[in-house]
Amino acid sequence: MTEPHTLTKLIVLYMLDKVDFPITKAQVYDFILEKEYANYFTLTQATYELTEDGYIESSSTHSATFLKLTDKGRDTLTFFQNRISEGIRNDINTYFEDNRFEISNRVSVMTNYYRSANGDYVADLSAREKSEDLINIRINMPTEESAQSICEHWREKSSDIYSFILENLL
Repeated sequence: MTEPHTLTKLIVLYMLDKVDFPITKAQVYDFILEKEYANYFTLTQATYELTEDGYIESSSTHSATFLKLTDKGRDTLTFFQNRISEGIRNDINTYFEDNRFEISNRVSVMTNYYRSANGDYVADLSAREKSEDLINIRINMPTEESAQSICEHWREKSSDIYSFILENLL
């Protein structure tokens, strides 16, 4: 039987192996905590160690932290995934089958904002398909509130804006 800490790490690796794009840390945590496969402390420690040891990559924006499986993580999972029970693997597979559109949509539209050297704020907006950028826009804004607003609206309207740009440029 696999110890709980090791099993938690394997579950995280298995989840990240099921998608070919980064997913949010919140999505991974929500699933594992809801299913009670680990407690928050164990999950946080496991995720930290996986990142530190190079099995997963973590990247953050103002709106989310994204996790992605590395080649090292994929190789390790190949050797040890049999230590994850069939029931847990089935739960994970079902979760991704039932929520694939929601998961990929959350990841495909990304936003971030930051303060530039001149004191303005830059809203960084992108839409991705798999791991490729479809569009990436940076807009300078005078205030943090306006940059935040643009990021929020991008999530709602990115598809329409992308279509509008293509129609007008082609």
